[in-house]
Amino acid sequence: MSLIFIPPPLQLNTSEIARYAGVELYVLRLDLMHPWVNGNKWFKLKYNLLEAKEKNFTTLLTFGGAYSNHIYATAAAGNLFGFRTIGVIRGEERLPLNPTLSFAVQQGMQLVYLNRETYRQRNTPALHEYLQQRFGEVFIIPEGGSNLNGVRGCTEILNEAMPTAGYGYAFDYICVACGTATTLAGIALSLHQKQKAIAFPVLKNGAFLAQEIESLLTNYLASGLPAPYSSPASWELVCDYHFGGYAKVNNELRLFSQQFTQEHGVPLDYVYTAKMFYGVMDLLNQGFFSRGDRLLLVHTGGLQGNIGMEERWSDRNTF
Repeated sequence: MSLIFIPPPLQLNTSEIARYAGVELYVLRLDLMHPWVNGNKWFKLKYNLLEAKEKNFTTLLTFGGAYSNHIYATAAAGNLFGFRTIGVIRGEERLPLNPTLSFAVQQGMQLVYLNRETYRQRNTPALHEYLQQRFGEVFIIPEGGSNLNGVRGCTEILNEAMPTAGYGYAFDYICVACGTATTLAGIALSLHQKQKAIAFPVLKNGAFLAQEIESLLTNYLASGLPAPYSSPASWELVCDYHFGGYAKVNNELRLFSQQFTQEHGVPLDYVYTAKMFYGVMDLLNQGFFSRGDRLLLVHTGGLQGNIGMEERWSDRNTF
């Protein structure tokens, strides 16, 4: 399945901030693995697709918002690997479709809309039963690919990206943006005990994700699914860089993202990676890391979402 994907490049970042702080800063470019199914989305989808194939399902059904990276990637992956796809979208239909949903439809995805109250039940057996009755035998992937299959895929991010024996262990800290916590859980399970994962929640009041992470780790280790280690490495949530909440962006973050892209040639998505990169740079300025530390920043993709955000800002004459 992974033959159509290129190994994600590992790039040294020559930021003046990193040089002054005395640390080495590398960026893992998961965004470059594939034009459409890239970032952490591929890793979270991989074993869901394999399970669906092994169980002879022909249709995938999943959930997401109108600008969801997961909806975008699932539609493309379904088309690539021969699945019919159904996207259950939060909220009412709005025409014309935004770029994310237009792409999903072009990839063959059927869109179904649920009001926000009903959508909150997306993980309940009752709603799943209703969807099975409506659409027949469908393989249901949770929003964001946040299940044990998703965690399993994310345990392979560093190994697949850096297959040279032990190379991934050269980093003291692995930094990643955090939405559902699935990626953080997988990475924590793939690290040596001397390493540490740092997650930057993009949601307001993101400390609640600690419980989600513990639950994912406990359930995964009890599941019997393969894990590089029998216990996760240490991890930490840094909750100060959400910029107001999920998909909230202000002028300061936009300017940072644009300047970073101009200086280093690495485009950032506003919803996830820009917030994480901003947070890392701010922590470097504060002396959070020790001189000599080696940091790996995981670029989790999501650049498709920038198109819709920029269109919205343009409509408001604020971009």
